[in-house]
Amino acid sequence: PSPRVRPENHPGDDRITGLIRWAAFTCALVPVVLLWYGTSPAGTAGTALGLAAVTAVCRLLLRRSERYPARLLAEEQTPRVHHRGRHQRTGTGAHRGGRHSGGNSPVG
Repeated sequence: PSPRVRPENHPGDDRITGLIRWAAFTCALVPVVLLWYGTSPAGTAGTALGLAAVTAVCRLLLRRSERYPARLLAEEQTPRVHHRGRHQRTGTGAHRGGRHSGGNSPVG
């Protein structure tokens, strides 16, 4: 089989793929060893399902963490438009905050 060609192909892909393969191998090996040593089939099945679930979640997190730096790099290269909030308007007028000149009478 030919290797997958993906646009986000990183040097770490081979290490992650190898790690996932070892995890899948242990997911298959551990139940065999447990059965060999006399563990009940139900306990072995539960262990196998638990290992498979943990391996799947780890694989998902590894792949997501692999894509996250690429996404950050793409966002850094995209120019951002600065939107001024309600309190950051430009211009002059009575609606601007701060002290107002003119008049020493108390506000009441």
